[in-house]
Amino acid sequence: MSRISIYDTTLRDGSQSEDVQISASDKIKIALALDEFGVAYIEGGWPGSNPVDVEFFREIQRYNLKNSRIAAFGSTHHASVSADHDENLLALANAGTQIVAIFGKSSALQAREALLLDPDRNLEIIRDSIAWLKSQGKDVFFDAEHFFDGFKNNPEYAESALKSAHDAGASVLVLCDTNGGSMPYEISEIIRHVAAKIPGCRLGIHAHNDCEMAVANSLAAVQAGAVHVQGCMNGIGERCGNANLCSIIPVLSIKCGIPCLPAPEPERLKKLTALSGIITETMNLKPFNRQPFVGYSAFAHKGGVHVSAVNRCPALYEHMPPELVGNSDRILISELAGRSNIVSLARRFGFHLDKDEPVVKGLFNELKKKASLGYDYAAAEASVELLILRKLARRGVREFFRLLQYHVSTLRTSGNEVPIVETSVMVEVEGAIEHTAATGMGPVNALDTALRKALLPFYPKLRDMRLRDFKVRVLSGDDSDKGGTASVVRVLIESGDQEGSWTTVGVSHDIIEASWQALSDSLTYKLYKDESKQRALHNSD
Repeated sequence: MSRISIYDTTLRDGSQSEDVQISASDKIKIALALDEFGVAYIEGGWPGSNPVDVEFFREIQRYNLKNSRIAAFGSTHHASVSADHDENLLALANAGTQIVAIFGKSSALQAREALLLDPDRNLEIIRDSIAWLKSQGKDVFFDAEHFFDGFKNNPEYAESALKSAHDAGASVLVLCDTNGGSMPYEISEIIRHVAAKIPGCRLGIHAHNDCEMAVANSLAAVQAGAVHVQGCMNGIGERCGNANLCSIIPVLSIKCGIPCLPAPEPERLKKLTALSGIITETMNLKPFNRQPFVGYSAFAHKGGVHVSAVNRCPALYEHMPPELVGNSDRILISELAGRSNIVSLARRFGFHLDKDEPVVKGLFNELKKKASLGYDYAAAEASVELLILRKLARRGVREFFRLLQYHVSTLRTSGNEVPIVETSVMVEVEGAIEHTAATGMGPVNALDTALRKALLPFYPKLRDMRLRDFKVRVLSGDDSDKGGTASVVRVLIESGDQEGSWTTVGVSHDIIEASWQALSDSLTYKLYKDESKQRALHNSD
């Protein structure tokens, strides 16, 4: 099968997600990452519709893209004016792109009820809009909006809409499952029907995910003859999102053997997980850990039986090597873990152990006990690493600081809606006693500020570290008359620097103590990581 053209609409359809707000500079950053990865087309937005898109189309012309072509998006002309006087089409013609994608109604019902147009007039508008853009030297893709629903309701009219676009010179006819309600078998059948009715046309697919079928529908379309696939990275988009290109691309390339990226395709695929992360971070979204292929949990193994098998042969519980898409497997520690989990994790940290060694049995028992108390080591791998390194001690984590005491006080008065929180911390650092105090927005922030104040003179690189997320969960109620307020709580703290992020855990009846455990582990992990890096550089010299 010939190469499939990937048309990325993350910057347009994806930006219509309710939780996405994106600037022109953010769009430029994402477009450059998509170009480096190698998608064929990048839909930049709707020129003239908003200041962000106007700025994007102006600024992107300053860059010499290596692999991708920018597309401008808009609609067919308004019924009240001719194509050459329509502001939308004029903006498309002046956007500075060779590729223009316009959508038009391919459903008689939509034309009649949404546009309040005679369906025949709608066909004229489709034809005239494309013909005028062609006269301006543009390569036009026609997005047949509501095509599959329209076809099921009135196939003759839906075909007429495509024929009008094809006859006017559209180079790709993109069939849109706009409401996201079609099934894969319907997509396949209709694509084959259209291909037979309009010989020589190039067909594309634009699927929404309202029935969790967008990826399956896109793949069904390709199997039926579509050569152009539209979607968004990470599956973002309106409502339930668009077809997820982070799944479609590796399925096409790895599972189906259908090329969809420039050569060398295997090397480009290895950048997919990083690309997913760049887009998530730039759009200020929370990562979806369970996302296939690129998710943090996509190749995570928790059960002891699974881990034991994966250690012998990864293919026993992995459908493909994660490295193919730039991901990696992860071994988790929980109450379900076996000693194989400990051995595998220790190997990752540079220790080659046998699961029958006493130290492994001791670690296993300690981790199981802590997991039963609520320590979520599956979500806090930094705490696991520190625990293992301290236990093994052969390359152990030294004591960067030792807590002597902390005190947290909160003052709330009737005239002050915001409580005043003050924390004092006394720690021993490199043989010196440091006693500091700080206020903060809540006790954890104050505790963090006071501890950093004590440590920064000794470890200035802590300035690079930021607390990114803080989660508290109540684990269990107390059966005594104290009630649920005496429950054990678990605190997870995600921290990060320029090189990555890590999560630590703390558990206690006291939320401040649980926070201290997670916070001190987080700072210790940063210091250990930096010191290990320096040691490696020194040894290499």
